[in-house]
Amino acid sequence: MSAVSDHALLMDRIYRWQRRFGIYDATRKYYLLGRDPMLAGLRPKPGGAVLEIGCGTGRNLVKAAQLYPEARFHGIDISQEMLAAAEKAIEGAGLGDRVRLARADAAAFDPQSAFGQEGYERIFISYAVSMIPQWRQVMAEAMACLAPGGELHVADFGDMAGLPRWFGRAMTRWLDWHHVTPRADLFTSAAQQGGRSVEKRLHRGFSWIAVIRKD
Repeated sequence: MSAVSDHALLMDRIYRWQRRFGIYDATRKYYLLGRDPMLAGLRPKPGGAVLEIGCGTGRNLVKAAQLYPEARFHGIDISQEMLAAAEKAIEGAGLGDRVRLARADAAAFDPQSAFGQEGYERIFISYAVSMIPQWRQVMAEAMACLAPGGELHVADFGDMAGLPRWFGRAMTRWLDWHHVTPRADLFTSAAQQGGRSVEKRLHRGFSWIAVIRKD
C-alpha cells in the first residue's frame, strides 16, 4: 500500500469516532489557538477564490465563508471521514452554494481537475502541516496553485520557546501520541518557498503563523 493510502487510512481511523460524536471541534478549540488569527488575516478580495488544505470538519471553511461573504471557498482533505463532517457543517450553515469540497492528496493536488479552478488568491493550512509527512512538498504545491500576488497562510504549533520548559516537553509528548509533530523549521521552509514571507509568533511561541506572498 502507498504512503498516501496509509496516511489516509490513519486519518480515517483517528477521526472516525471523534468527528461523529463532535469530540474533535469541542476539544480543539482549547489549543488550536492560531486558527482564528490566521483567518482574520486572510482578507481575500471580493470574488476571490480561497482554498483550505486539510479542511477537516469544515469548521474553518464555515467561519471564513461567514467572515468573507463575497469570496468563494474550496476545501480538500485526504480523510473521507473528515469530508463527511465538513459537508454536514457546510450544509448546516447554508453555505453549500459558496463552499465546495473534494477528496485529494495535497502533495499532488490539481485545482483544475478537482474544481475547475486555475489558481487561488488565498490558500490556508490550519494545523495540518504537523500531521502531513510530506509537508514541505505540500507547501510547495500550494505556492504553485497561487495566482500572482496570492498568499499562503499556515497556522500550526510553534516551538513554545517562551513557555516553561516542562510544559513544552509535556505538550510535545501529548501531540506525539496524536500523530502530531510540530515543525521547528516551519518559518525557514516558508522563507524558502519564494516570494515574501512574514513570521508571526503568538502565545509565547505556542502558535506560529507563516504568511508567504507569491510575487
